[in-house]
Parts: sequence; structure tokens; C-alpha cells
Amino acid sequence: MRLAFSRARSRPANRMVEEVSVNTESSAHRRSFLGGILGAVAAASLPIARARAAAAEVSGHDDWINEVKGTHRCLFDFPQHKNGMPLLHILNYINTYNAAYKTGPGEVGAVGTFYSAGNQASIPLAFNDAIWAKYELGAYLGLKDAAGTPYTRNVFNQPTPKDLHLLMNAIQSPMIPALAEAMPAIGIASLQKMGAKFVLCANALGIWCLELEARGKGKAADLDKELRANLLPDVTIVPAMVIAIDKAQEAGIKYNRQ
Repeated sequence: MRLAFSRARSRPANRMVEEVSVNTESSAHRRSFLGGILGAVAAASLPIARARAAAAEVSGHDDWINEVKGTHRCLFDFPQHKNGMPLLHILNYINTYNAAYKTGPGEVGAVGTFYSAGNQASIPLAFNDAIWAKYELGAYLGLKDAAGTPYTRNVFNQPTPKDLHLLMNAIQSPMIPALAEAMPAIGIASLQKMGAKFVLCANALGIWCLELEARGKGKAADLDKELRANLLPDVTIVPAMVIAIDKAQEAGIKYNRQ
């Protein structure tokens, strides 16, 4: 999108006129996505009463926070997948509270974040095996199985002991076979059962769709629709991760940067 701003002033000081002309060369999806981001500027000028009404209308964006149960709650902020290390840290958080501090079911909650763009981003972790296979996300992320073949499934959702090399590569360590049996526990599906909640940034999703379009994977609007229809179960889309993190902290959820 190319924005051109021009300002004209009439001679009388009390009759200043501002003209804003916008020349767009993007698709409707680009206009919609970027409009959502830039719309905040206009919202800032709303009268207080209208702003409060608008806030009431979007209060549902934060309902996911109610799903994060427990007296011990922490958000793990990871814009990059880092071969699953952030998932291991979530498991460590929940397990250590259970084992060392003797917490019971429902007393510990965690949040994981899916966002950013590019081939190190965590955003592909939000989608099911069908999307990983169709768009060759294993190759896109540079992630291969033990045989050296790019993954065609979301390996982070339900990893197996054979996927241990991912973590070992992340820490540049030789294989530690004793850790292999722990791999299934770091999976997204497993962590969800243990009290973890995962959220996906809508703004990052819009940018990622534009990236995939630039890579020849389809039209951004079509990609957005398809991706939203193929989220992993119980992954929630939030308007912006920066706001979700802010709202989580307001709700008393601690913050851990990965």
C-alpha cells in the first residue's frame, strides 16, 4: 500500500483544511488487514462514550484468559519455534509445580504464543497436519525427521520419541536417549490436557498470509480463510499478541520471554 498525504491551508487561520489521499494498489485482503491495524488511529479520536461502547463490543477478545486456570499462571512468549524448546519449558513449568510443590489438577496454568512470520516463526505451530502437508511447512521451517525428510505433519502437536533430535539440535547437543520418552509430553495436545492455553495473533496471521502469497502459495484472502479453518483444536485467535500479552498481565498472569 502506498500512502500519500497532502495538506492544504486556506489563507484564514481559522479555516485550515487537511486533505488525505490514499492510493492503494493492494487487494481487498491487504486493505482489510492493514485497515485493522491503522484503524486504531481513528479509534483514538472517538468521544469517551463511544470508546467505552466499542470496548464493550470487543470484550469477547479476552475471554480466552478465563480458560487459563490456576493460582500459578504464566505466559510463555515465543515468536520463534526454536525446535520446540519453549514447549519443553512449559512442560517444565507445569511438571515442576506438580512434582516439587505438590500442586493439584487445575492449580497451574500456562499460555503459549503463536505469531511472527518467516521461517523461524512459531505461527505454523497453530495449524493441523493437513496444512503442514499441503504447504510443505516442514521444508519451509527447515525441520526434518530423523531420516532427513522434511516433516509433512505438525511435529510439535504430537511429537514422538523419534523426534528427540529436534531438541538436541536446538541446544547443539549429541543425542541423549534418556530424554526420548519425554518427547510426547511436550506436544501441544499433551500440554493442553495439562492446563496450557495457546493463542494465535490475527495481525501476524495476516502478515504471514501475505508472505505465503509472495511465495506463490495462493491469494492471501483465500489462505487466511483456509488457515483459520484448519487451526489445531482449542487454539484461540486474538486480535494482536502485544495486546494479548498486556491483557494477560493485567489479569495476573506472569510473563516469561523465550
